[in-house]
Amino acid sequence: MQTKLDEAKAELLERAARVAENSPVGGNLPTGTTGEGLPDRDTLLAFLQRYYLHTAPEDLTDRDPVDVFGAALSHYRLAENRPQGTANVRVHTPTVEGNGWTCSHSVVEVVTDDMPFLVDSVTNELSRQGRGIHLVVHPQVVVRRDVTGKLIEVLRTPPSAADLPHDAHIESWIHVETDRETDRADLKQITADLLRVLSDVREAVEDWEKMREAALRIADDLPEEPVPDDLATPEVEEARELLRWLAADHFTFLGYREYQLREDDSLAAVPGTGLGILRADPHHTGEDAHPVSPSFERLPADARAKAREHKLLVLTKANSRATVHRPSYLDYVGVKKFDADGNVIGERRFLGLFSSAAYTESVLRVPVVRRKVDAVLKGAGFSPNSHDGRDLLQIMETYPRDELFQTPVDELRSIVTSVLYLQERRRLRLYLRQDEYGRYYSALVYLPRDRYTTGVRLRIIDILKEELGGTSVDFTAWNTESILSRLHFVVRVPQGTELPELSEADKDRIEARLVEAARSWSDAFSEALDAELGEERAAELLRRYHSAFTEGYKADHTPRAAVSDLVHLERLSEERNFSLSLYEPVGAAPDERRFKIYRKGDAISLSAVLPVLNRLGVEVIDERPYELRCADRSVAWIYDFGLRIPKALGGGTTDLLGDDGRERFQEAFSATWTGLAENDGFNALVLGAGLTWRQAMVLRAYAKYLRQAGSTFSQDYMEDTLRTNVHTTRLLVSLFEARMAPERQGAGLEIVDALLEELEAALDQVASLDEDRILRSFLTVIKATLRTNFFQQGADGRPHEYVSMKFDPQAIPDLPAPRPAFEIWVYSPRVEGVHLRFGKVARGGLRWSDRREDFRTEILGLVKAQMVKNTVIVPVGAKGGFVAKQLPDPAEDRDAWLAEGVASYRTFISALLDITDNMVAGEVVPPSGVVRHDEDDTYLVVAADKGTATFSDIANEVAQSYDFWLGDAFASGGSAGYDHKAMGITARGAWESVKRHFRELDVNTQVEDFTVVGIGDMSGDVFGNGMLLSEHIRLVAAFDHRHIFIDPNPDAATSYAERRRLFELPRSSWADYDSALISAGGGVFPRTAKAIPVNGHIREALGIASGVTKMTPADLMRAILSAPVDLLWNGGIGTYVKASTESNADVGDKANDPIRVDGQDLRVKVVGEGGNLGLTQLGRIEFARTGGKINTDAIDNSAGVDTSDHEVNIKILLNGLVTEGDMTVKQRNKLLAEMTDEVGALVLRNNYAQN
Repeated sequence: MQTKLDEAKAELLERAARVAENSPVGGNLPTGTTGEGLPDRDTLLAFLQRYYLHTAPEDLTDRDPVDVFGAALSHYRLAENRPQGTANVRVHTPTVEGNGWTCSHSVVEVVTDDMPFLVDSVTNELSRQGRGIHLVVHPQVVVRRDVTGKLIEVLRTPPSAADLPHDAHIESWIHVETDRETDRADLKQITADLLRVLSDVREAVEDWEKMREAALRIADDLPEEPVPDDLATPEVEEARELLRWLAADHFTFLGYREYQLREDDSLAAVPGTGLGILRADPHHTGEDAHPVSPSFERLPADARAKAREHKLLVLTKANSRATVHRPSYLDYVGVKKFDADGNVIGERRFLGLFSSAAYTESVLRVPVVRRKVDAVLKGAGFSPNSHDGRDLLQIMETYPRDELFQTPVDELRSIVTSVLYLQERRRLRLYLRQDEYGRYYSALVYLPRDRYTTGVRLRIIDILKEELGGTSVDFTAWNTESILSRLHFVVRVPQGTELPELSEADKDRIEARLVEAARSWSDAFSEALDAELGEERAAELLRRYHSAFTEGYKADHTPRAAVSDLVHLERLSEERNFSLSLYEPVGAAPDERRFKIYRKGDAISLSAVLPVLNRLGVEVIDERPYELRCADRSVAWIYDFGLRIPKALGGGTTDLLGDDGRERFQEAFSATWTGLAENDGFNALVLGAGLTWRQAMVLRAYAKYLRQAGSTFSQDYMEDTLRTNVHTTRLLVSLFEARMAPERQGAGLEIVDALLEELEAALDQVASLDEDRILRSFLTVIKATLRTNFFQQGADGRPHEYVSMKFDPQAIPDLPAPRPAFEIWVYSPRVEGVHLRFGKVARGGLRWSDRREDFRTEILGLVKAQMVKNTVIVPVGAKGGFVAKQLPDPAEDRDAWLAEGVASYRTFISALLDITDNMVAGEVVPPSGVVRHDEDDTYLVVAADKGTATFSDIANEVAQSYDFWLGDAFASGGSAGYDHKAMGITARGAWESVKRHFRELDVNTQVEDFTVVGIGDMSGDVFGNGMLLSEHIRLVAAFDHRHIFIDPNPDAATSYAERRRLFELPRSSWADYDSALISAGGGVFPRTAKAIPVNGHIREALGIASGVTKMTPADLMRAILSAPVDLLWNGGIGTYVKASTESNADVGDKANDPIRVDGQDLRVKVVGEGGNLGLTQLGRIEFARTGGKINTDAIDNSAGVDTSDHEVNIKILLNGLVTEGDMTVKQRNKLLAEMTDEVGALVLRNNYAQN
């Protein structure tokens, strides 16, 4: 990989050389020329190779050759003139327009004599200014210059060559790319700062040897200099050894100067003694030949007084950072001078930086330090060879070296012995030391290594600055295999500030704050877990969750909050896989809350949660998901949502901030999330009107009923109206509860009257006419409510997941006619349904409807026909229907689709029975938990209808679970009843009408062939049975919801046999018809086809115009309905024929709008209505006026209801015998079966009589 990068770099430099060769300025490069005065390519390439020699290939390969050449040329231009002993610096931001090349950053260019520390010093200064560094190019270039500094030649000779020409010298050319800067004033300031730094570097390098010699000279002279009597000879020798040790490459000398100590305790510089960065004498006035040291003058008085202490060496840190080499605070080594009386008269001061060797050499070989180490070991009472002695020595070997130089022996011994005792204990300790000159604090902090993080360090820095009045803090960190990490902080205070003496109590207080700041989240979590759940349970949970919480979670939550979250998670189970918490965070605005969802297992989709929260009337302002991966490999989730309650909504809340409001919100979300409540605008009433989610469910149920009953107002408008009129909404709910809640009945009618009066007053205040009408419609249906199961409880002690309401339709004036005598409305998120009865003794089937928006209209239409059918029996008409609202796609899983339909049917049946009176021992027993505002009502009988043909056993099972008095007479046609399909009774009854019509046409359908088109397929009861009632049927065409069947010229006997085969299959469709038996031109076509080919045989059979060669499925079905055949047999579901004066909208069957025809377009002679509502009444009349033979669906297919009535009456009679023990259930069922043919004959006699 590196070889490829090097090759790419070489190729780039060659391209850059070609750019230079073709450049008009290339010939001015003094790098060698051709005979024509232009640079040759090899020389140019060699220059570029030398310039970019130590530049990484990856820093160049994505650059344009022009920019690579331009940067080198620009640097060369800067180097063209440089007087001896100076540095050239340029800081600019090159552009193509101004410079011919460009760079995405600003460029610093330096040309100076080669010397140590240049690159470090330049980059350190740029970093000090906060400027990012993106690239450093640092070629060392061998050049020739004339005496004026003009560049003569750049030599190819490498700077490391031993035989450089005598007139050549080495230069450092430094190219630094830094953050882009275009302000000219800033560019000038950078230039000035770098010139100052480069001057410091030059002075330090030039005077380095002189400063080193000064250190050695002083070391040699010390024995001859006077010292105070109390200054021991070993201290002098130690000072001498230290100076020699410093000179032995353990100290980078940067500055030196001598000072005199005056009587006023001021320290004055001795002119002419400065070296390195202190070479220039300080500024002084004419009256004062010895200017004072400004840094010494800024010290507090107590610190300045230390200048007269009888200490030979001063080892400390200076007040300023080094501008040379590295940006650390300068190390200060001072050697005092004494007069003959032992008084301090001056100081020799060295400034510089301890070298890396000084920091790594053993403390036993470092002068001054080794003496302190020996004193510490002796003072601690440890032998150097003992275990504790070796440990103590190791502590000092790794102790911050600057601290060893500066810390007094007694204080050092106290600290390191304390560290020794600390050893491997997991605790935090603080060792705080004040600089003896009052300029800073030194703080050593030992803490468990796993607690050391950037966040902890920053918190410690903040505490130290706050407690100690610091302005800046420097730190170093030290980590080994030990469980403890060591941090060293230097906290600097404003210059001239007098440091207060810190007491032990002060230090303990600061340490306690650091302990709290450094205490790990996990430790605090463990403690909180113990406190909340006890040690045993806490240990168990800690094992499972110790590493589950992410760093993001920890940053957002306190350990105590985590324990609370953990409690929620531990409550989860397979039955309840989520938990909720609405809470008010500390410092939250009045309208802000946070809401958590806890879940185990699969993650929750944000798109599923947000609509629920939005419909609850809150605004989601942020979301924070947290994934918890537990030790047992299970996964848990915590979703934390920020919520804002709109002001308009907040103004209408009650107890929103209290426990009641929180519980209502959580319960409403839970109900919606689990499907107990629908997700719509009614949920906003939980906060907006202070309702529970079940109270909101009542209003939703009424709204759904109003929509089915024909209200022109949308559900959204109803929701908005209730939210806008909060007071009226609450009154409506209160009225419902006062009328229907069993526990409220003790209050009497007075409370109801009072609420009605208050409601009327509130309604008078409603400004909008539409809103008034909506609210009054709610009031009307609440007053018309006779019974409800809303307050009932199931066997588990919880309310039902559905609600049923019995209405007095005569009290609802806006209902479309005809109004039934009684109506039961059923609502749940899963199913909606209605049951219409036109008398106390009434019966009719229950339909599984697919008309979700207007199924009441569908059922009302069916019950009209039922009223006519029931003229042949005693009970009057009744009809019920339901829609399953959560059906899966049957194309994907038909079994699941059917299972959901059955479950919805069970709910619908249960809802009807919940509010129906029972009979026990001849006595009426009202349902429990139901307030009745009507008379006894025990007769509820149902039957099968579209979609529920096989559901009678299910209905009876539900009825028997209620101990309903009718038993399996509740729903006719079950396993112990008459199977209408097996009897073929509905089709046989309708066929009596068909035979009568054809007799009038002098045709005997049982002996003469005749042509038929039909609606349905052979798996259906009415169609299948009907198409087997004569062997002379020639079925030309038929269709159902899946296929179109066409047999243009069928053979009666062959087609009859095939239809019987299909009918006897467990499940079939027209696609199962043997195609070999279909006559020429026919076939079975899917209704999903884009177009169906139409041949001559089909055109002739269906009477289609001769030019038609293909038709859409809808057009072809219209042609089938209008075919010139003898009989149209309707065994399907839907309305296919209307009058020409009616619109499709008038019919109310959108699904069949594309295929519906007018009555006048029918060309058949007879219509047999085995199915309900196949034609509108006006459509029948229109067909009849054209000469067609037709009755009504109520006449033709009344056999089914008649059979059911016989079954119910027989069962009621026989069940009495079973109850009294005179007959067993088995005997009863046997008798019922034996009576099948007789019942069939009685029913068909009625059909015949009706014709």
